[in-house]
Amino acid sequence: MRKITTLAFILFIGIVTSQAQVTVSPGLRGGLNLSRLTNIDDNGLKSDFYAGGLVAIKFNRYFTLQPELTYSRQGSEGRYYSEQNPDFGTRTKYELNYLSLDAVAKFHFGGQGFHILAGPSADFKTSDNFGRYGFDPIDFDFSIIAGVGYSLPNGLTFEARFKQGFIDIYGYDGIEYDNDDNYYYEDLILNQVFQIGISYTFKVK
Repeated sequence: MRKITTLAFILFIGIVTSQAQVTVSPGLRGGLNLSRLTNIDDNGLKSDFYAGGLVAIKFNRYFTLQPELTYSRQGSEGRYYSEQNPDFGTRTKYELNYLSLDAVAKFHFGGQGFHILAGPSADFKTSDNFGRYGFDPIDFDFSIIAGVGYSLPNGLTFEARFKQGFIDIYGYDGIEYDNDDNYYYEDLILNQVFQIGISYTFKVK
């Protein structure tokens, strides 16, 4: 029985390998960011952009692994309450800009056209404007990406993605202690980004 199972497994791997036609194609991507920071009062969406490159590793008609390097301008619009304006605050844009390394898996329905996607993202901060308000965000975030898209035969792809950060922007663990060393939980401040964009993949012969 074990020999039969082993033989069947070898035959299965052989069939999958023979059907696979792996292609590697570089590309460019860019679009609109609508970002916010969670759990901040008077917090609104900030519109900005993202841009970067990709390598589409297509294993077969149904699955593509796509590493990406993306510059993403994030943050939020909100109010800064100072001694000069403690009641109403000053409307401002909080900027958090990252260089992101993504590993996106795409699952194509019918072999072309519509697809869903998901994957992790390691985000390294390149700049911010929080210093002018007396704050200092940490340099790293880890995010998960999910979305949908539609690819055309000419290499153009249209996508909508949601990106959720999982590390507090100040490195806070969510646990706070009072004067008696009793702990309680506070809400984390996390990155959230909705992306709408387009990419183009170059066909490599």
